[in-house]
Amino acid sequence: MMWYGLLVAAVAAERVAELVVARRNERWSMARGATVAGEGHYPVMVALHTGLLVACFAEAWLADRPFVPALAWAMVFVLALSQALRWWCVHALGPRWNTRVIVVPGLPLVTRGPYRLRWLRHPNYVAVVAEGVALPLVHTAWVTAAVFTVLNAALLAVRIRCENRALAVMTTPSTSVPA
Repeated sequence: MMWYGLLVAAVAAERVAELVVARRNERWSMARGATVAGEGHYPVMVALHTGLLVACFAEAWLADRPFVPALAWAMVFVLALSQALRWWCVHALGPRWNTRVIVVPGLPLVTRGPYRLRWLRHPNYVAVVAEGVALPLVHTAWVTAAVFTVLNAALLAVRIRCENRALAVMTTPSTSVPA
């Protein structure tokens, strides 16, 4: 059980690293005239993702969930892939990546890395969904995996609509960016 706590703590540390990158990128974007959209759902997203980390460990410990090696190792593999995809997205977007919906007017859509796949506009959310299933199931916390998946689906419906609207404004030909 201790190793699972360390794994959850490592994912939490990764989230803190994301926030550091996001703050730096926010300053870069705002210096270029960016606007922020979707502030209403952001606190819900923070609470949901924080709750996932707490619930993973709490369910495994309080419900005395068994450790199933075949499931655990498969989910650790999925978790590792989700982290790799997430950081590929961060790298591809560069200073435009953020945990918030922040748009710098006049910049073209990113079409490199995982964003070159036209049929997958939001690859970072594939990573989020995979992580939300895999992390709890590493220690058979199936209730956490199920509840997070349902709540995250509702949140992503709002978030993706918000991002799509912001991206549509960003790519409108009438927008320009100061040099």
